[in-house]
Amino acid sequence: MLQLYTCQEIAERYRVEVITVWDWIRKKKLPAIKIGRDYRVSDRDIEYFESTRKTVHPPIK
Repeated sequence: MLQLYTCQEIAERYRVEVITVWDWIRKKKLPAIKIGRDYRVSDRDIEYFESTRKTVHPPIK
């Protein structure tokens, strides 16, 4: 089952302010789903976000 997180939960996870999470979403750095007036971020989107920010990528075999 798909897990969805609030912007507040994402902010706590990365130890940033909620406004920073909103900025990531607005700049399309962090994919999100808009539900009403709020955003939700799926666990798959968190994995994508983290993978695109790695400084070193594993070698391709």
